[in-house]
Amino acid sequence: MIEAKSKAFRITASLALSVLALLYLVPVALILMNSLKKKLYLTADQAFNLPDSDSFAGLDNYTGGIAKTDFWSAVGYSVTVTVLSVGVIVLCCGMTAWYIARVKSKFTSLLYYMFVFSMVVPFQMVMFTMASITNRLHLDNPIGIAVMYLGFGAGLSVFVFVGFIRTVPISLEEAAMMDGASAWQVYFRVIFPVIRPTAITVAILNTMWIWNDYLLPQLTIGGRYNTIPVAVQGILSGTYGDRDLGAMMAVLAVAVVPIIAFYLVLQRYIINGVVAGAVKG
Repeated sequence: MIEAKSKAFRITASLALSVLALLYLVPVALILMNSLKKKLYLTADQAFNLPDSDSFAGLDNYTGGIAKTDFWSAVGYSVTVTVLSVGVIVLCCGMTAWYIARVKSKFTSLLYYMFVFSMVVPFQMVMFTMASITNRLHLDNPIGIAVMYLGFGAGLSVFVFVGFIRTVPISLEEAAMMDGASAWQVYFRVIFPVIRPTAITVAILNTMWIWNDYLLPQLTIGGRYNTIPVAVQGILSGTYGDRDLGAMMAVLAVAVVPIIAFYLVLQRYIINGVVAGAVKG
């Protein structure tokens, strides 16, 4: 009887989650569908209609959107910002988490809780002050913005890293030190290979956030170095003339392909890494 109820619950849960997954796919389907329509057919009452012989625009929206947004330049800036920022976050947060997990003191406890507290501070509270400081320190460029992303991404990243590192036996590090390894060698040759699954998880989560982020690039480097979200928003706001929603949908469709593919290939690391870093710790 209990087994039958458990089976029925699993089936019901699977159906409910499948329906929920399909609902999440609806916006993606709408983007793809409307990216193939002519601009005149992208009104509120026709947004859910499939393209027909009159509304079908072919690839005109794609070619027009790529030209209007200087898309390939935006891709270059997005890749540069994402790769640099994620690399800095993984490197700095991993070493910081190792220090916090291994050095037991009031200072490291305070430091850890400051990182945790930073996760609940809304970006809107600091964005104007941050934009001013970024300009004064000449960080308003694709390389300098990595420092900004490090500050906003460190909270979650350190939290996940610390939780996992605390489960790593300290005897591994002691054995390496007895063999004459320096602190740098202990971290990169002993600790980092062990925490690699968590590092991959942190990299994936931050990649999806940074690649899709609009507000921080717009405030700091927008206008000179447009990332993909900023370039797409330019079409909607009329920066490039009238609002060509068809072109915007087409560029969005192209822009989401890399990040979706990236997520699907590496999604198993997200669950494993988060569980290891948040539950075991």
